[in-house]
Amino acid sequence: MRDWTSPIDLPSRGIKGRAIFDRALLAGLLSFVCLQPSSVKAEGFGPFPVRNFQPMQQLVLSMPGDRAAVLKKGVLDVRLELAETATIFRDEVPQSSVTMKFETLRSGLFLRYGATERWEVSVEVPVLYRYRGFMDGPIKAVERATTGLSPARNALGNTGYAFNISRGGQTVASGREGAVGLGDSTVMSKYQLVSESESMPALSVRTALKLPTGDEGQFFGSGSPDVGIGLAAEKGFGGRWVLYGNLNGVVPTGRIAGMPLQPTISGLAAVEYLWSENLSFTAQFDYYSTPFHGVGTRVLDKGVTESVLGFSYRVAPHLLWQVYGVENVDFITGSAADFTLSTVLTYRFES
Repeated sequence: MRDWTSPIDLPSRGIKGRAIFDRALLAGLLSFVCLQPSSVKAEGFGPFPVRNFQPMQQLVLSMPGDRAAVLKKGVLDVRLELAETATIFRDEVPQSSVTMKFETLRSGLFLRYGATERWEVSVEVPVLYRYRGFMDGPIKAVERATTGLSPARNALGNTGYAFNISRGGQTVASGREGAVGLGDSTVMSKYQLVSESESMPALSVRTALKLPTGDEGQFFGSGSPDVGIGLAAEKGFGGRWVLYGNLNGVVPTGRIAGMPLQPTISGLAAVEYLWSENLSFTAQFDYYSTPFHGVGTRVLDKGVTESVLGFSYRVAPHLLWQVYGVENVDFITGSAADFTLSTVLTYRFES
């Protein structure tokens, strides 16, 4: 038996060994190229269009998250958003009580048009569907594996659907299972005051008007118009990162379930990381004050703080797909919707 280092075996073994080495090197280089994000300019897709999905608080105008940059003149965006929100509350105090356990599917058609180089207008028409849903099981599994079942979910474990708000022993709000209907529509505009530069962020002013098109009887709408104004800012840095900020104020009118309303403020802070020209990841934090006051229950009297995480992917040159999840956080307890999962498709028409 010859030793593998004998002169007769060296040429063939050396060729085979080098071929294996070259293939391994090529595979490693390809893996490195594929896994590394390509170099891109910090031109992000913007924060997620999140709003307050709490079923009673969302009856008041909630301006969705938005970037400061406006569409170019003549460009039209058509956006379809599906948001599934799980809600569970059980709050009983002497003067009022809230019992809710259901899910809401919000389907929103959003049209946005670049009217001038600095001004865009938009309109959104939502459709709401309230039912038992499908997220109760997965949410229970996550809670059991982490913090344990929430008191409300533990108390309503054998309840499939519930929607009742009472004050002074009388029911003031309720909604039937399987209800579907229009929500309140919103007309918005955005004017860019400052374009982004090396030292300055982009800055825009936003306005919004909520129209009472929703089914007030099923609590899909408030029955009254609301007006809002806000600021949006964004600034890219480091070639791959973009920071976003929104601050909004809303003045509601009318009443909801006989309860008076007060002005609200909301805001978000978001950071987007651009993995490539077509893919980014975004984390954001949202705050919403409540339009209700003095009801006596945390569900209505407390604001909402939530964290958001998701991605944006350009499927085709004119088609953007976004997926995000919204989870309540414990800065304010007992008032936020439990969890929201949303997917958004945006198609852009350019002349």
